[in-house]
Amino acid sequence: MHKIIHVLITSVLVLAGTLSGNAQTKVMNHSTNATELATLGGGCFWCTEAIYQMLPGVKSVKSGYAGGQKENPTYKEVCTGQTGHAEVIQVEYDPKVVSYEKILETFWEAHDPTTLNRQGNDSGTQYRSIILYSSPAQKAAAEKSKAEAQKRFASAITTEIVPLSKFYQAEDYHQDFYRTNPNQGYCRAIIRPKVEKFEKKLKEHAAP
Repeated sequence: MHKIIHVLITSVLVLAGTLSGNAQTKVMNHSTNATELATLGGGCFWCTEAIYQMLPGVKSVKSGYAGGQKENPTYKEVCTGQTGHAEVIQVEYDPKVVSYEKILETFWEAHDPTTLNRQGNDSGTQYRSIILYSSPAQKAAAEKSKAEAQKRFASAITTEIVPLSKFYQAEDYHQDFYRTNPNQGYCRAIIRPKVEKFEKKLKEHAAP
């Protein structure tokens, strides 16, 4: 009887050790694959999404709404300009591959931050230039980056730097829009030239 109990106790201890080891492995794997989020708005989110999808180190890009008061806004509601929200993207990235500073540097290149509530023919507060920070470190980095970027623009940068309260993901048909609809009129006329320009710059930076 004692032998049976001893065998049972030993088996339980071995099993517990195995589960503990697996749990530790999962935690370690999670820590080595940690990503961070950046939330930015630079006009139509179809455009900025397409640019950031090309940036090395970016894991995913979600189009959505932020910066306003309306909970769970729809695209139609945001387009009225009455919700206070801007069209934004939330970028999930690997900080070991691309820094938040590089995310911001790309932001200044991806749109014109000097035009108030407008990007090209798209006008309204929903198209405003905005950086939504989620930590004091992001706020400091955004303010520093904005000051550096201002040296490259003749006109004053209008970009808002505000805390992120909540990000609302946009409707499914807005996600991965350029890749899904490359021949759509807006994509051909507006997004494709920006993508090609950014792609060329990436190749130049990658060249030895």
